[in-house]
Amino acid sequence: MILWLNPIAGISGDMMLGALLDLGAPIDVVRDAIESTGITGWTLETESVERQGVRATHAIVTVDDHVPARHASELLDMASRAMPEQVSQFAVRAIRSVAETEAKIHDSTVEKVHLHELGGVDTIVDTVGVAAALAALDITAVYSGAVGLGIGQTHAAHGLLPVPAPATLGLLRGARVVGVDTDTETVTPTGAALLATSGTRYGPVPAMTMHSVGYGAGTRDTPGRPNVLTAVLGTPVSDADPVDAMVVLETNLDDVTGEVLAVVVERLLAAGAADAWISPGTGKKGRPMHTVSALCSQLAAATVEERLLAETGTLGVRRTIVDRRTLPRRWIDVEIEGMTVRVKVGPHRAKPEHDDLHRVSDATGIPVRTLADRVMASIPAQ
Repeated sequence: MILWLNPIAGISGDMMLGALLDLGAPIDVVRDAIESTGITGWTLETESVERQGVRATHAIVTVDDHVPARHASELLDMASRAMPEQVSQFAVRAIRSVAETEAKIHDSTVEKVHLHELGGVDTIVDTVGVAAALAALDITAVYSGAVGLGIGQTHAAHGLLPVPAPATLGLLRGARVVGVDTDTETVTPTGAALLATSGTRYGPVPAMTMHSVGYGAGTRDTPGRPNVLTAVLGTPVSDADPVDAMVVLETNLDDVTGEVLAVVVERLLAAGAADAWISPGTGKKGRPMHTVSALCSQLAAATVEERLLAETGTLGVRRTIVDRRTLPRRWIDVEIEGMTVRVKVGPHRAKPEHDDLHRVSDATGIPVRTLADRVMASIPAQ
């Protein structure tokens, strides 16, 4: 499924959560994911409201939490306990992106920076809740229209801040934005972080078969414009072969041994990458180095990225959104030497599965290339 958002009135964590619940994400599934973090003293309810004549779902998060600020590390620890892992990875990335942005603004570190406006349990509810709703709706790609930005000032822990807030602008880097005629804050740092973490691509409504439309309500009923986030859920359609929005993760390594590199590709594929590879090159100061790359879906990106960081020890990973065109393919089984070899058949060629050929070669002593020739010769004409 793909999701298209219209945040012309802005976006916040509760607006996005409300829109996804309005689309049909089961609230019990969302609550279970939030409860799995171990946090207490919160409730999540919904109510149907009107915002300037538009009916929308308002996600109401009530917390019994009087802590004025927390270190980002505390929120990251809470989010990391969410289940399933796909949800925790998304929430951790969202909160980390806010922490990294705030750390730059305040000349601090992720471990030490305080998140005043985002230091409460409601941040966990919003980020984990949205992650769980995206997973429940089986959303694999997120698209968006231009994000509406108001101007003015807002009260914060550090005093008056300009609107949009510095953290919000930092998190919207790369987003398509447009000004709206209001002196109120329309986009919160959490809302901006959710867009960034979703790998959102900006533009018109993508070609899709629409299934449902949802509306998430902001807290205020703003005169003159509906304070709602529109969300459209559908399946992609195209006259050509399917094009998937994918993520390429890359890092350069000049201090990792060959023994470590030997297992990295296998571990990335096991973590959910669609493809992974290593390319040699020359880095800074003329050092020989390797670039490790992984191609994965947007929802698998967080898990694959964590595996890449853990296996290589690198301190940074580049993320690039790419389009992948896929041709139709099918699998057939070919019997040879009393064993089964799987063959992938596409429009232009067929290819035996190498692991199956290797297994038959080990059992029979016949060279792999000889077995491959025999398998190809036995494939029926297409």
